[in-house]
Amino acid sequence: MGLLERRVKEKDNRKRLILKSARTLFFRKGFDKVTVDEIAKSSELGKGSIYLYFNSKEEIYAQILLNDIDNFNRQVTVLLEKKCTASDLLTEFSNIYIDFFLNDSELFRILMAYMLQPAKMKLPEKLNSQILDANARSIDVIGKILQLGIDTKEFSGGINLKQNQNAFWGLLNGIISLYIFSGAQAKRRERIYSTTKLALEIFIKGLKKHDEYLKIL
Repeated sequence: MGLLERRVKEKDNRKRLILKSARTLFFRKGFDKVTVDEIAKSSELGKGSIYLYFNSKEEIYAQILLNDIDNFNRQVTVLLEKKCTASDLLTEFSNIYIDFFLNDSELFRILMAYMLQPAKMKLPEKLNSQILDANARSIDVIGKILQLGIDTKEFSGGINLKQNQNAFWGLLNGIISLYIFSGAQAKRRERIYSTTKLALEIFIKGLKKHDEYLKIL
């Protein structure tokens, strides 16, 4: 390994260390209570070294957020390779999404805060675009599952893909938001799953009976 290659590797390792240390702090204490000084101390680096890699605490968290969204996308993209009904795939997608945030509730809080007020994070345009693109890929998986349902005639051919994929995404986030930051933690998982199951039954029934609803209207 040459000197230049070694330096690049050391730089990448240091950056990963910062992100790992910051992630632990963010999820233990919450975003607002963590300082760059604490991240530096946890990483066993000087504060100045942190700023060699990131411009702000917000940028550090945004990179963590991007990495986690990419990880989620890798998990749900595999669903498209399964030989299942579209209804089953929507259920599996929901379960993966719920577990993803139940494991790290602070991640959900920051994701929602970012999606509602992206400008508040004051991120570089490139990183901002990467997060939005990654989130869009998550929603696109829903659209592909819906299209599979149409192609196999499981779902009505008259449904609007864009509207329904956004509605499904909103349904999941709404249910998680309802319970994840309130109520008894011991019952949180059970309530999120039971409410999602009921909502999915209604949502999927609508996808299958869409044409009949239109005739009534």
